[in-house]
Parts: sequence; C-alpha cells; structure tokens
Amino acid sequence: MAALIEEKTGQSVELIPGSRGIFDVMVSGDVVARKTLDGFPTEEACLSAVANALA
Repeated sequence: MAALIEEKTGQSVELIPGSRGIFDVMVSGDVVARKTLDGFPTEEACLSAVANALA
C-alpha cells in the first residue's frame, strides 16, 4: 500500500508498525482511512482518501 501511495501521489510514505491489527492511513496527523470491523479499506478507497486530504 505504501509503495502504491508513493507511486500515485508522489508523496513520501512512512510505515509505523502497530499492534492488535491496527491499520490507519494518516495525512498530516489526521486519519483518512482505517481498518474497521468490516475489514481493510480497498486500495482505491485509500488512494482517494489520501488524494482528498492532499487537495
């Protein structure tokens, strides 16, 4: 996912290991996408959320 976000947005991505299955995508300290009880967000959802946060 990190490589895809870097490729599509040109932004540098930092991976921070979490615990207990945490998966959050953050832009400037704000969570823009996250894993929920329904599962992981799609790649498209993550990319869209990042792009919207950068706009």
